[in-house]
Amino acid sequence: MAASLNPASSPFTQAVVSSMRKLYPESLADKSWDNTGLLLEAPFNATRRQKNSVLLTIDLTKAVADEAIARRDSIVVAYHPIIFRGLKSLTFNDPQQQTLLRLAQEGISVYSPHTAIDATPGGMADWLCDIVTGAITPRIPTENSSSSSFSASTSYTQPIYPAPQPSDPSSSSSTNVPQHTRHTILPSPTPTPEGMEDAGMGRIVTFAAPEPLTAIVDRIARGVGFPGGIPIAIPQGASVDALKIRTVGVCPGSGSGVLMKKSPLPDLLFTGELSHHEALAAIERGSVVVALAHSNTERGYLRAVMREKLAKEVEETWRAQREEWQEKQSQGEAEAEEGWKEVLGDASCEVAVSEADRDPYGIMVRRV
Repeated sequence: MAASLNPASSPFTQAVVSSMRKLYPESLADKSWDNTGLLLEAPFNATRRQKNSVLLTIDLTKAVADEAIARRDSIVVAYHPIIFRGLKSLTFNDPQQQTLLRLAQEGISVYSPHTAIDATPGGMADWLCDIVTGAITPRIPTENSSSSSFSASTSYTQPIYPAPQPSDPSSSSSTNVPQHTRHTILPSPTPTPEGMEDAGMGRIVTFAAPEPLTAIVDRIARGVGFPGGIPIAIPQGASVDALKIRTVGVCPGSGSGVLMKKSPLPDLLFTGELSHHEALAAIERGSVVVALAHSNTERGYLRAVMREKLAKEVEETWRAQREEWQEKQSQGEAEAEEGWKEVLGDASCEVAVSEADRDPYGIMVRRV
């Protein structure tokens, strides 16, 4: 069923929000602390409308807002909520509030899914599992790549995000994936949406036979875009080359609240960040930690999975919504308000990933 039209907001924005809620149900988000959903509903002006386009980002910064305004997007889907706590005012004194006011003025809405993407089967946590197991085969950058981290320089490094690869169980890369199982660490409370019984926070990958740590780290580097370095903590007295890994706990972002609750701990904890003391506690218990800086475990998912998935869903939802309105108009049940015929006659649909979005931390490689 297509979403009903609300003249206060962009019809295309409504199609995007409906699609996001279908792909990543808000009921799966951890509402005990998270703030997900439509955070900014910009007023719609049919005579000065935005393009039928979505901009995906992890963080909604001023640079990303500038990008969305220049592109004339209808909506920004920002993984991290720009509003976490209640606001007592909206002024230009605060940079984040300034961003929200500018977007509202331009008619651009903001939707944030956050932990709903973490928990959804096929979401961010499962993508990290695919990286760990080698189920994805990203392209390898050449030494001439402008953002390559292979040559030492004083440049501020940027990850090289892998191009999405088609899923083909019969391909040679799939047959080389080590035998393993995976399960959810913290299952979502029941009832879960139909077909999402495995939803929840974090995943445990268990290999049938222990894997070399070096092989797993190589897969992680390829999968998350060849960052300038891989921060890793190992038990004192251990050797990276000798360590074998049977179980891997994965959690995007800040994973301590999920991974550190496992007993015993997985052999490897793969996440965005752990505190100093949490990492110490993990290696003292014999585990390895790979912590990439918070959003480096998240950003690649937008390109590798989410862009294509959302584009297909939005295209279908937008088509159904337009057909519903046109049918009602032909039967005299919908008024042809100024500009709306042009809006709902536009079948175009685009989902793009921000080029301005990046983790606040990079690595500067000193030339010796």
